Amino acid sequence: MNQKWFTALLFTIGFSFLLIFCAIVVPPLLANPDILGAFAMGFVNPYASGYAMDAILCWCILLVWVIYEAKQHQIKYGWIALLLGMAPGVATGFAFYLYIRMRQIGNNAI
Repeated sequence: MNQKWFTALLFTIGFSFLLIFCAIVVPPLLANPDILGAFAMGFVNPYASGYAMDAILCWCILLVWVIYEAKQHQIKYGWIALLLGMAPGVATGFAFYLYIRMRQIGNNAI
């Protein structure tokens, strides 16, 4: 896969998740702006809990990676990926991080 396709797919997947997240989460959150309650709803059953824990721990792995590469490779703006990983979600934050990493390190970094 060349860099153009890779970048296009990163953008498409990350932005798609953003749109899906907004379509699913924003309307009920506007109706009832209880952010802690909304977070807790991710743990309403064992299946939702499994997916929620997967997302939370993927964000933790992204956090460790961003901190490590900030020191080792001087990757800048990783903190934006961490914020995007919290809202809308890890899919968008991770896609953003891969994109900025590729731009700062070069094509052979991924």
